[in-house]
Amino acid sequence: MRQCSWYFFCCRRFFYSGSAVTGRTVDSGSTPFKKYDAVVIGGGHNGLTAAAYLARSGLSVAVLERRHLVGGAAVTEEIVPGFRFSRCSYLQSLLRPSVIRELELVRHGMKLLRRSPSSFTPCLDGRSLLLGPDVDLNYSEIAKFSKKDSLAYPRYEEQLLKFCKFMDSLLDSHTPEVRRDPTSLMAQVKEKFNRSAFWSHLLHQALTLGQKDMLDFIDLLVSPAAKVLNNWFETEILKATLATDSVIGSMATVYTPGSGYVLLHHVMGETDGERGVWSYVEGGMGSVSLALSNAACEVGAHIVTNAEVAQVMVDENTGSATGVILADGKEVHSSVILSNATPYKTFMELVPSAFLPEEFLQAIKNCDYSSATTKINVAVDKLPQFCCCATDMDGPGPQHIGTIHIGSESMEEIDLAYRDAVNGIPSRRPLIEMTIPSVLDKTISPPGKHVINLFIQYTPFKLTEGNWEDPTIRESFAQRCFSLIDEYAPGFSSTIIDYDMLTPPDLERIIGLTGGNIFHGSMNLDSLFLMRPVKGWSDYRTPLKGLYLCGSGAHPGGGVMGAPGRNAASVVLQDIKSLARTI
Repeated sequence: MRQCSWYFFCCRRFFYSGSAVTGRTVDSGSTPFKKYDAVVIGGGHNGLTAAAYLARSGLSVAVLERRHLVGGAAVTEEIVPGFRFSRCSYLQSLLRPSVIRELELVRHGMKLLRRSPSSFTPCLDGRSLLLGPDVDLNYSEIAKFSKKDSLAYPRYEEQLLKFCKFMDSLLDSHTPEVRRDPTSLMAQVKEKFNRSAFWSHLLHQALTLGQKDMLDFIDLLVSPAAKVLNNWFETEILKATLATDSVIGSMATVYTPGSGYVLLHHVMGETDGERGVWSYVEGGMGSVSLALSNAACEVGAHIVTNAEVAQVMVDENTGSATGVILADGKEVHSSVILSNATPYKTFMELVPSAFLPEEFLQAIKNCDYSSATTKINVAVDKLPQFCCCATDMDGPGPQHIGTIHIGSESMEEIDLAYRDAVNGIPSRRPLIEMTIPSVLDKTISPPGKHVINLFIQYTPFKLTEGNWEDPTIRESFAQRCFSLIDEYAPGFSSTIIDYDMLTPPDLERIIGLTGGNIFHGSMNLDSLFLMRPVKGWSDYRTPLKGLYLCGSGAHPGGGVMGAPGRNAASVVLQDIKSLARTI
């Protein structure tokens, strides 16, 4: 592919402080493997982030990626000739500002394309709702439905902003986990001091927030999104538009307790310092991974593609990781392994079970990896024309810029779609989030034509009748989605040139997402913070000495965030320093 060749070239062209580059990207077939200070399993964005931080600290690092290109779910692929799709993840906002700043991702080629408006919800009755960072636009649009809601909306956003600021320090640091491995007395004292400092800081933030806001924050965390939104607003289309964030990527409904947290998770990001603003990335989401890989290569990391890891090697005498064995039998040695794979893949498939506690394995096995997500990437020869936006223009309007919510006119509609999936049936009227990045990004499609992303719920991993391998079932569901869009934008189906479809089993098989879950596991309250991935192992360390988790299955969770990779690298460096002091 042209994209892949460009990626290989870019990774080799950067220089660091005027010295020769020691890092590079190669195919596993041409790589002379050696012993590294650290090996990263999986070249997803978190794995690349961890590799960059470790390499810039002076460690020799190898990233081993199963596919022919790095990025995991944050990739750009030319599936249809001339059309470059963000094949899985498709928007940017959650990537931590610290990662962007410290790894200089803008210098390494990442260019964000800010969206305004950011949201458009068409109605079958001819009305519509636009929302975005423009306060006046929000007021006038919401006031079409409710003057009361137009006044309440700024207060709602202000409260979420407070909660996001409260969450910041939790995202950018590892959890105050109690260490299980034996350490020196001095190390134990330091750990206790660090935990005390963490909780003291958190208590100070809670006191600063105030009792009322703290209670509202707890209410948001534990309540169904529907309850939270009903308490704020009366307009159904506004509530439904906001509620979509609470269920994205989850096998959950707006009435599921705790769904309010996922709503917060999707507004805690930012673009160029502006909170809650989502952006496209020029060149697609693969450009984020490209910038991360460039940053890692520049400081000496070696990135190897077509290098599938089959097993983690363990020293039977010490019970410590010693490296990995690739699918082709090659061995790569290291006493530090970071896994960017899902917790299930890491512990149930890569690590020999004899070296892990039975209780731990059972907890990993029982994590919720369910998915309800299907992604359809569509190449079209013209923009969709929505009935509620009377215009004779073929060019893009404000309705094409942000996320277009199809089938989201009420929270009841969302719940009905969910109930179909619970019974093993793909939603009869799916919940669709449509984005058209080519409206702002002119590099991903031919002139006059467009790339359209359809993020669709709900589609169960296992169907009551048939399976997703059946071409008839796949085509039937795709046409169901296209027909639903036709109701809002007549003729949409006739503009389709071709499309690429990823169901939950496809996401597992191609991208490596267990169960097709885009977060590497549920983002329910019982799977967050000190409980992620499982109780007692939230600080990126694992029961196998030398093995760490650095992917979205670790704290603080999913999304193209980079925080798990950055935090995991920090813990690895901390452990290496502690070990050096004892020698």
